[in-house]
Amino acid sequence: MFTPSLLNIANSFAPRSGLIETVFRAISEQVDIPQSGTVNIAFLGDNEIQELNKTHRGIDRTTDVLSFHYFEDFTGLKDDEIAGEIILSEAKILSQATEYGNTPEAEFAKLLIHSTLHLLGYDHEDDQEYEEMHVEEQKIEKILLEKMGVRIQ
Repeated sequence: MFTPSLLNIANSFAPRSGLIETVFRAISEQVDIPQSGTVNIAFLGDNEIQELNKTHRGIDRTTDVLSFHYFEDFTGLKDDEIAGEIILSEAKILSQATEYGNTPEAEFAKLLIHSTLHLLGYDHEDDQEYEEMHVEEQKIEKILLEKMGVRIQ
């Protein structure tokens, strides 16, 4: 299981204690890919995310989440070694929560699941990849609902 490291906190909502660990544990139980090392999680403003998106993906607009993995294989990483980073837009979490009928916490969890699967190599560039990733997301969302009562729309 990845070890989460929350680098800063959102100003307008706070995921309940244990949510990030529950998501990471559910992913480690569902996805048979080694998951060791630390994943940094940070909230940035839209301007900063837009700049990262432009620099690293060539897309000059803001986005809800960016995932950066630093290894192709996480086998044997120590807990204090940085495996990757998840950068989230607090503004997008809030607007998408309203748009999709989620709480901010549920939208955060949805993006955390999605971005962690990206770290593990999942993608959605074609219909088959989208379906594979979506199936994994749904399994993990079900576990999150059962363990913490977080319903994701």
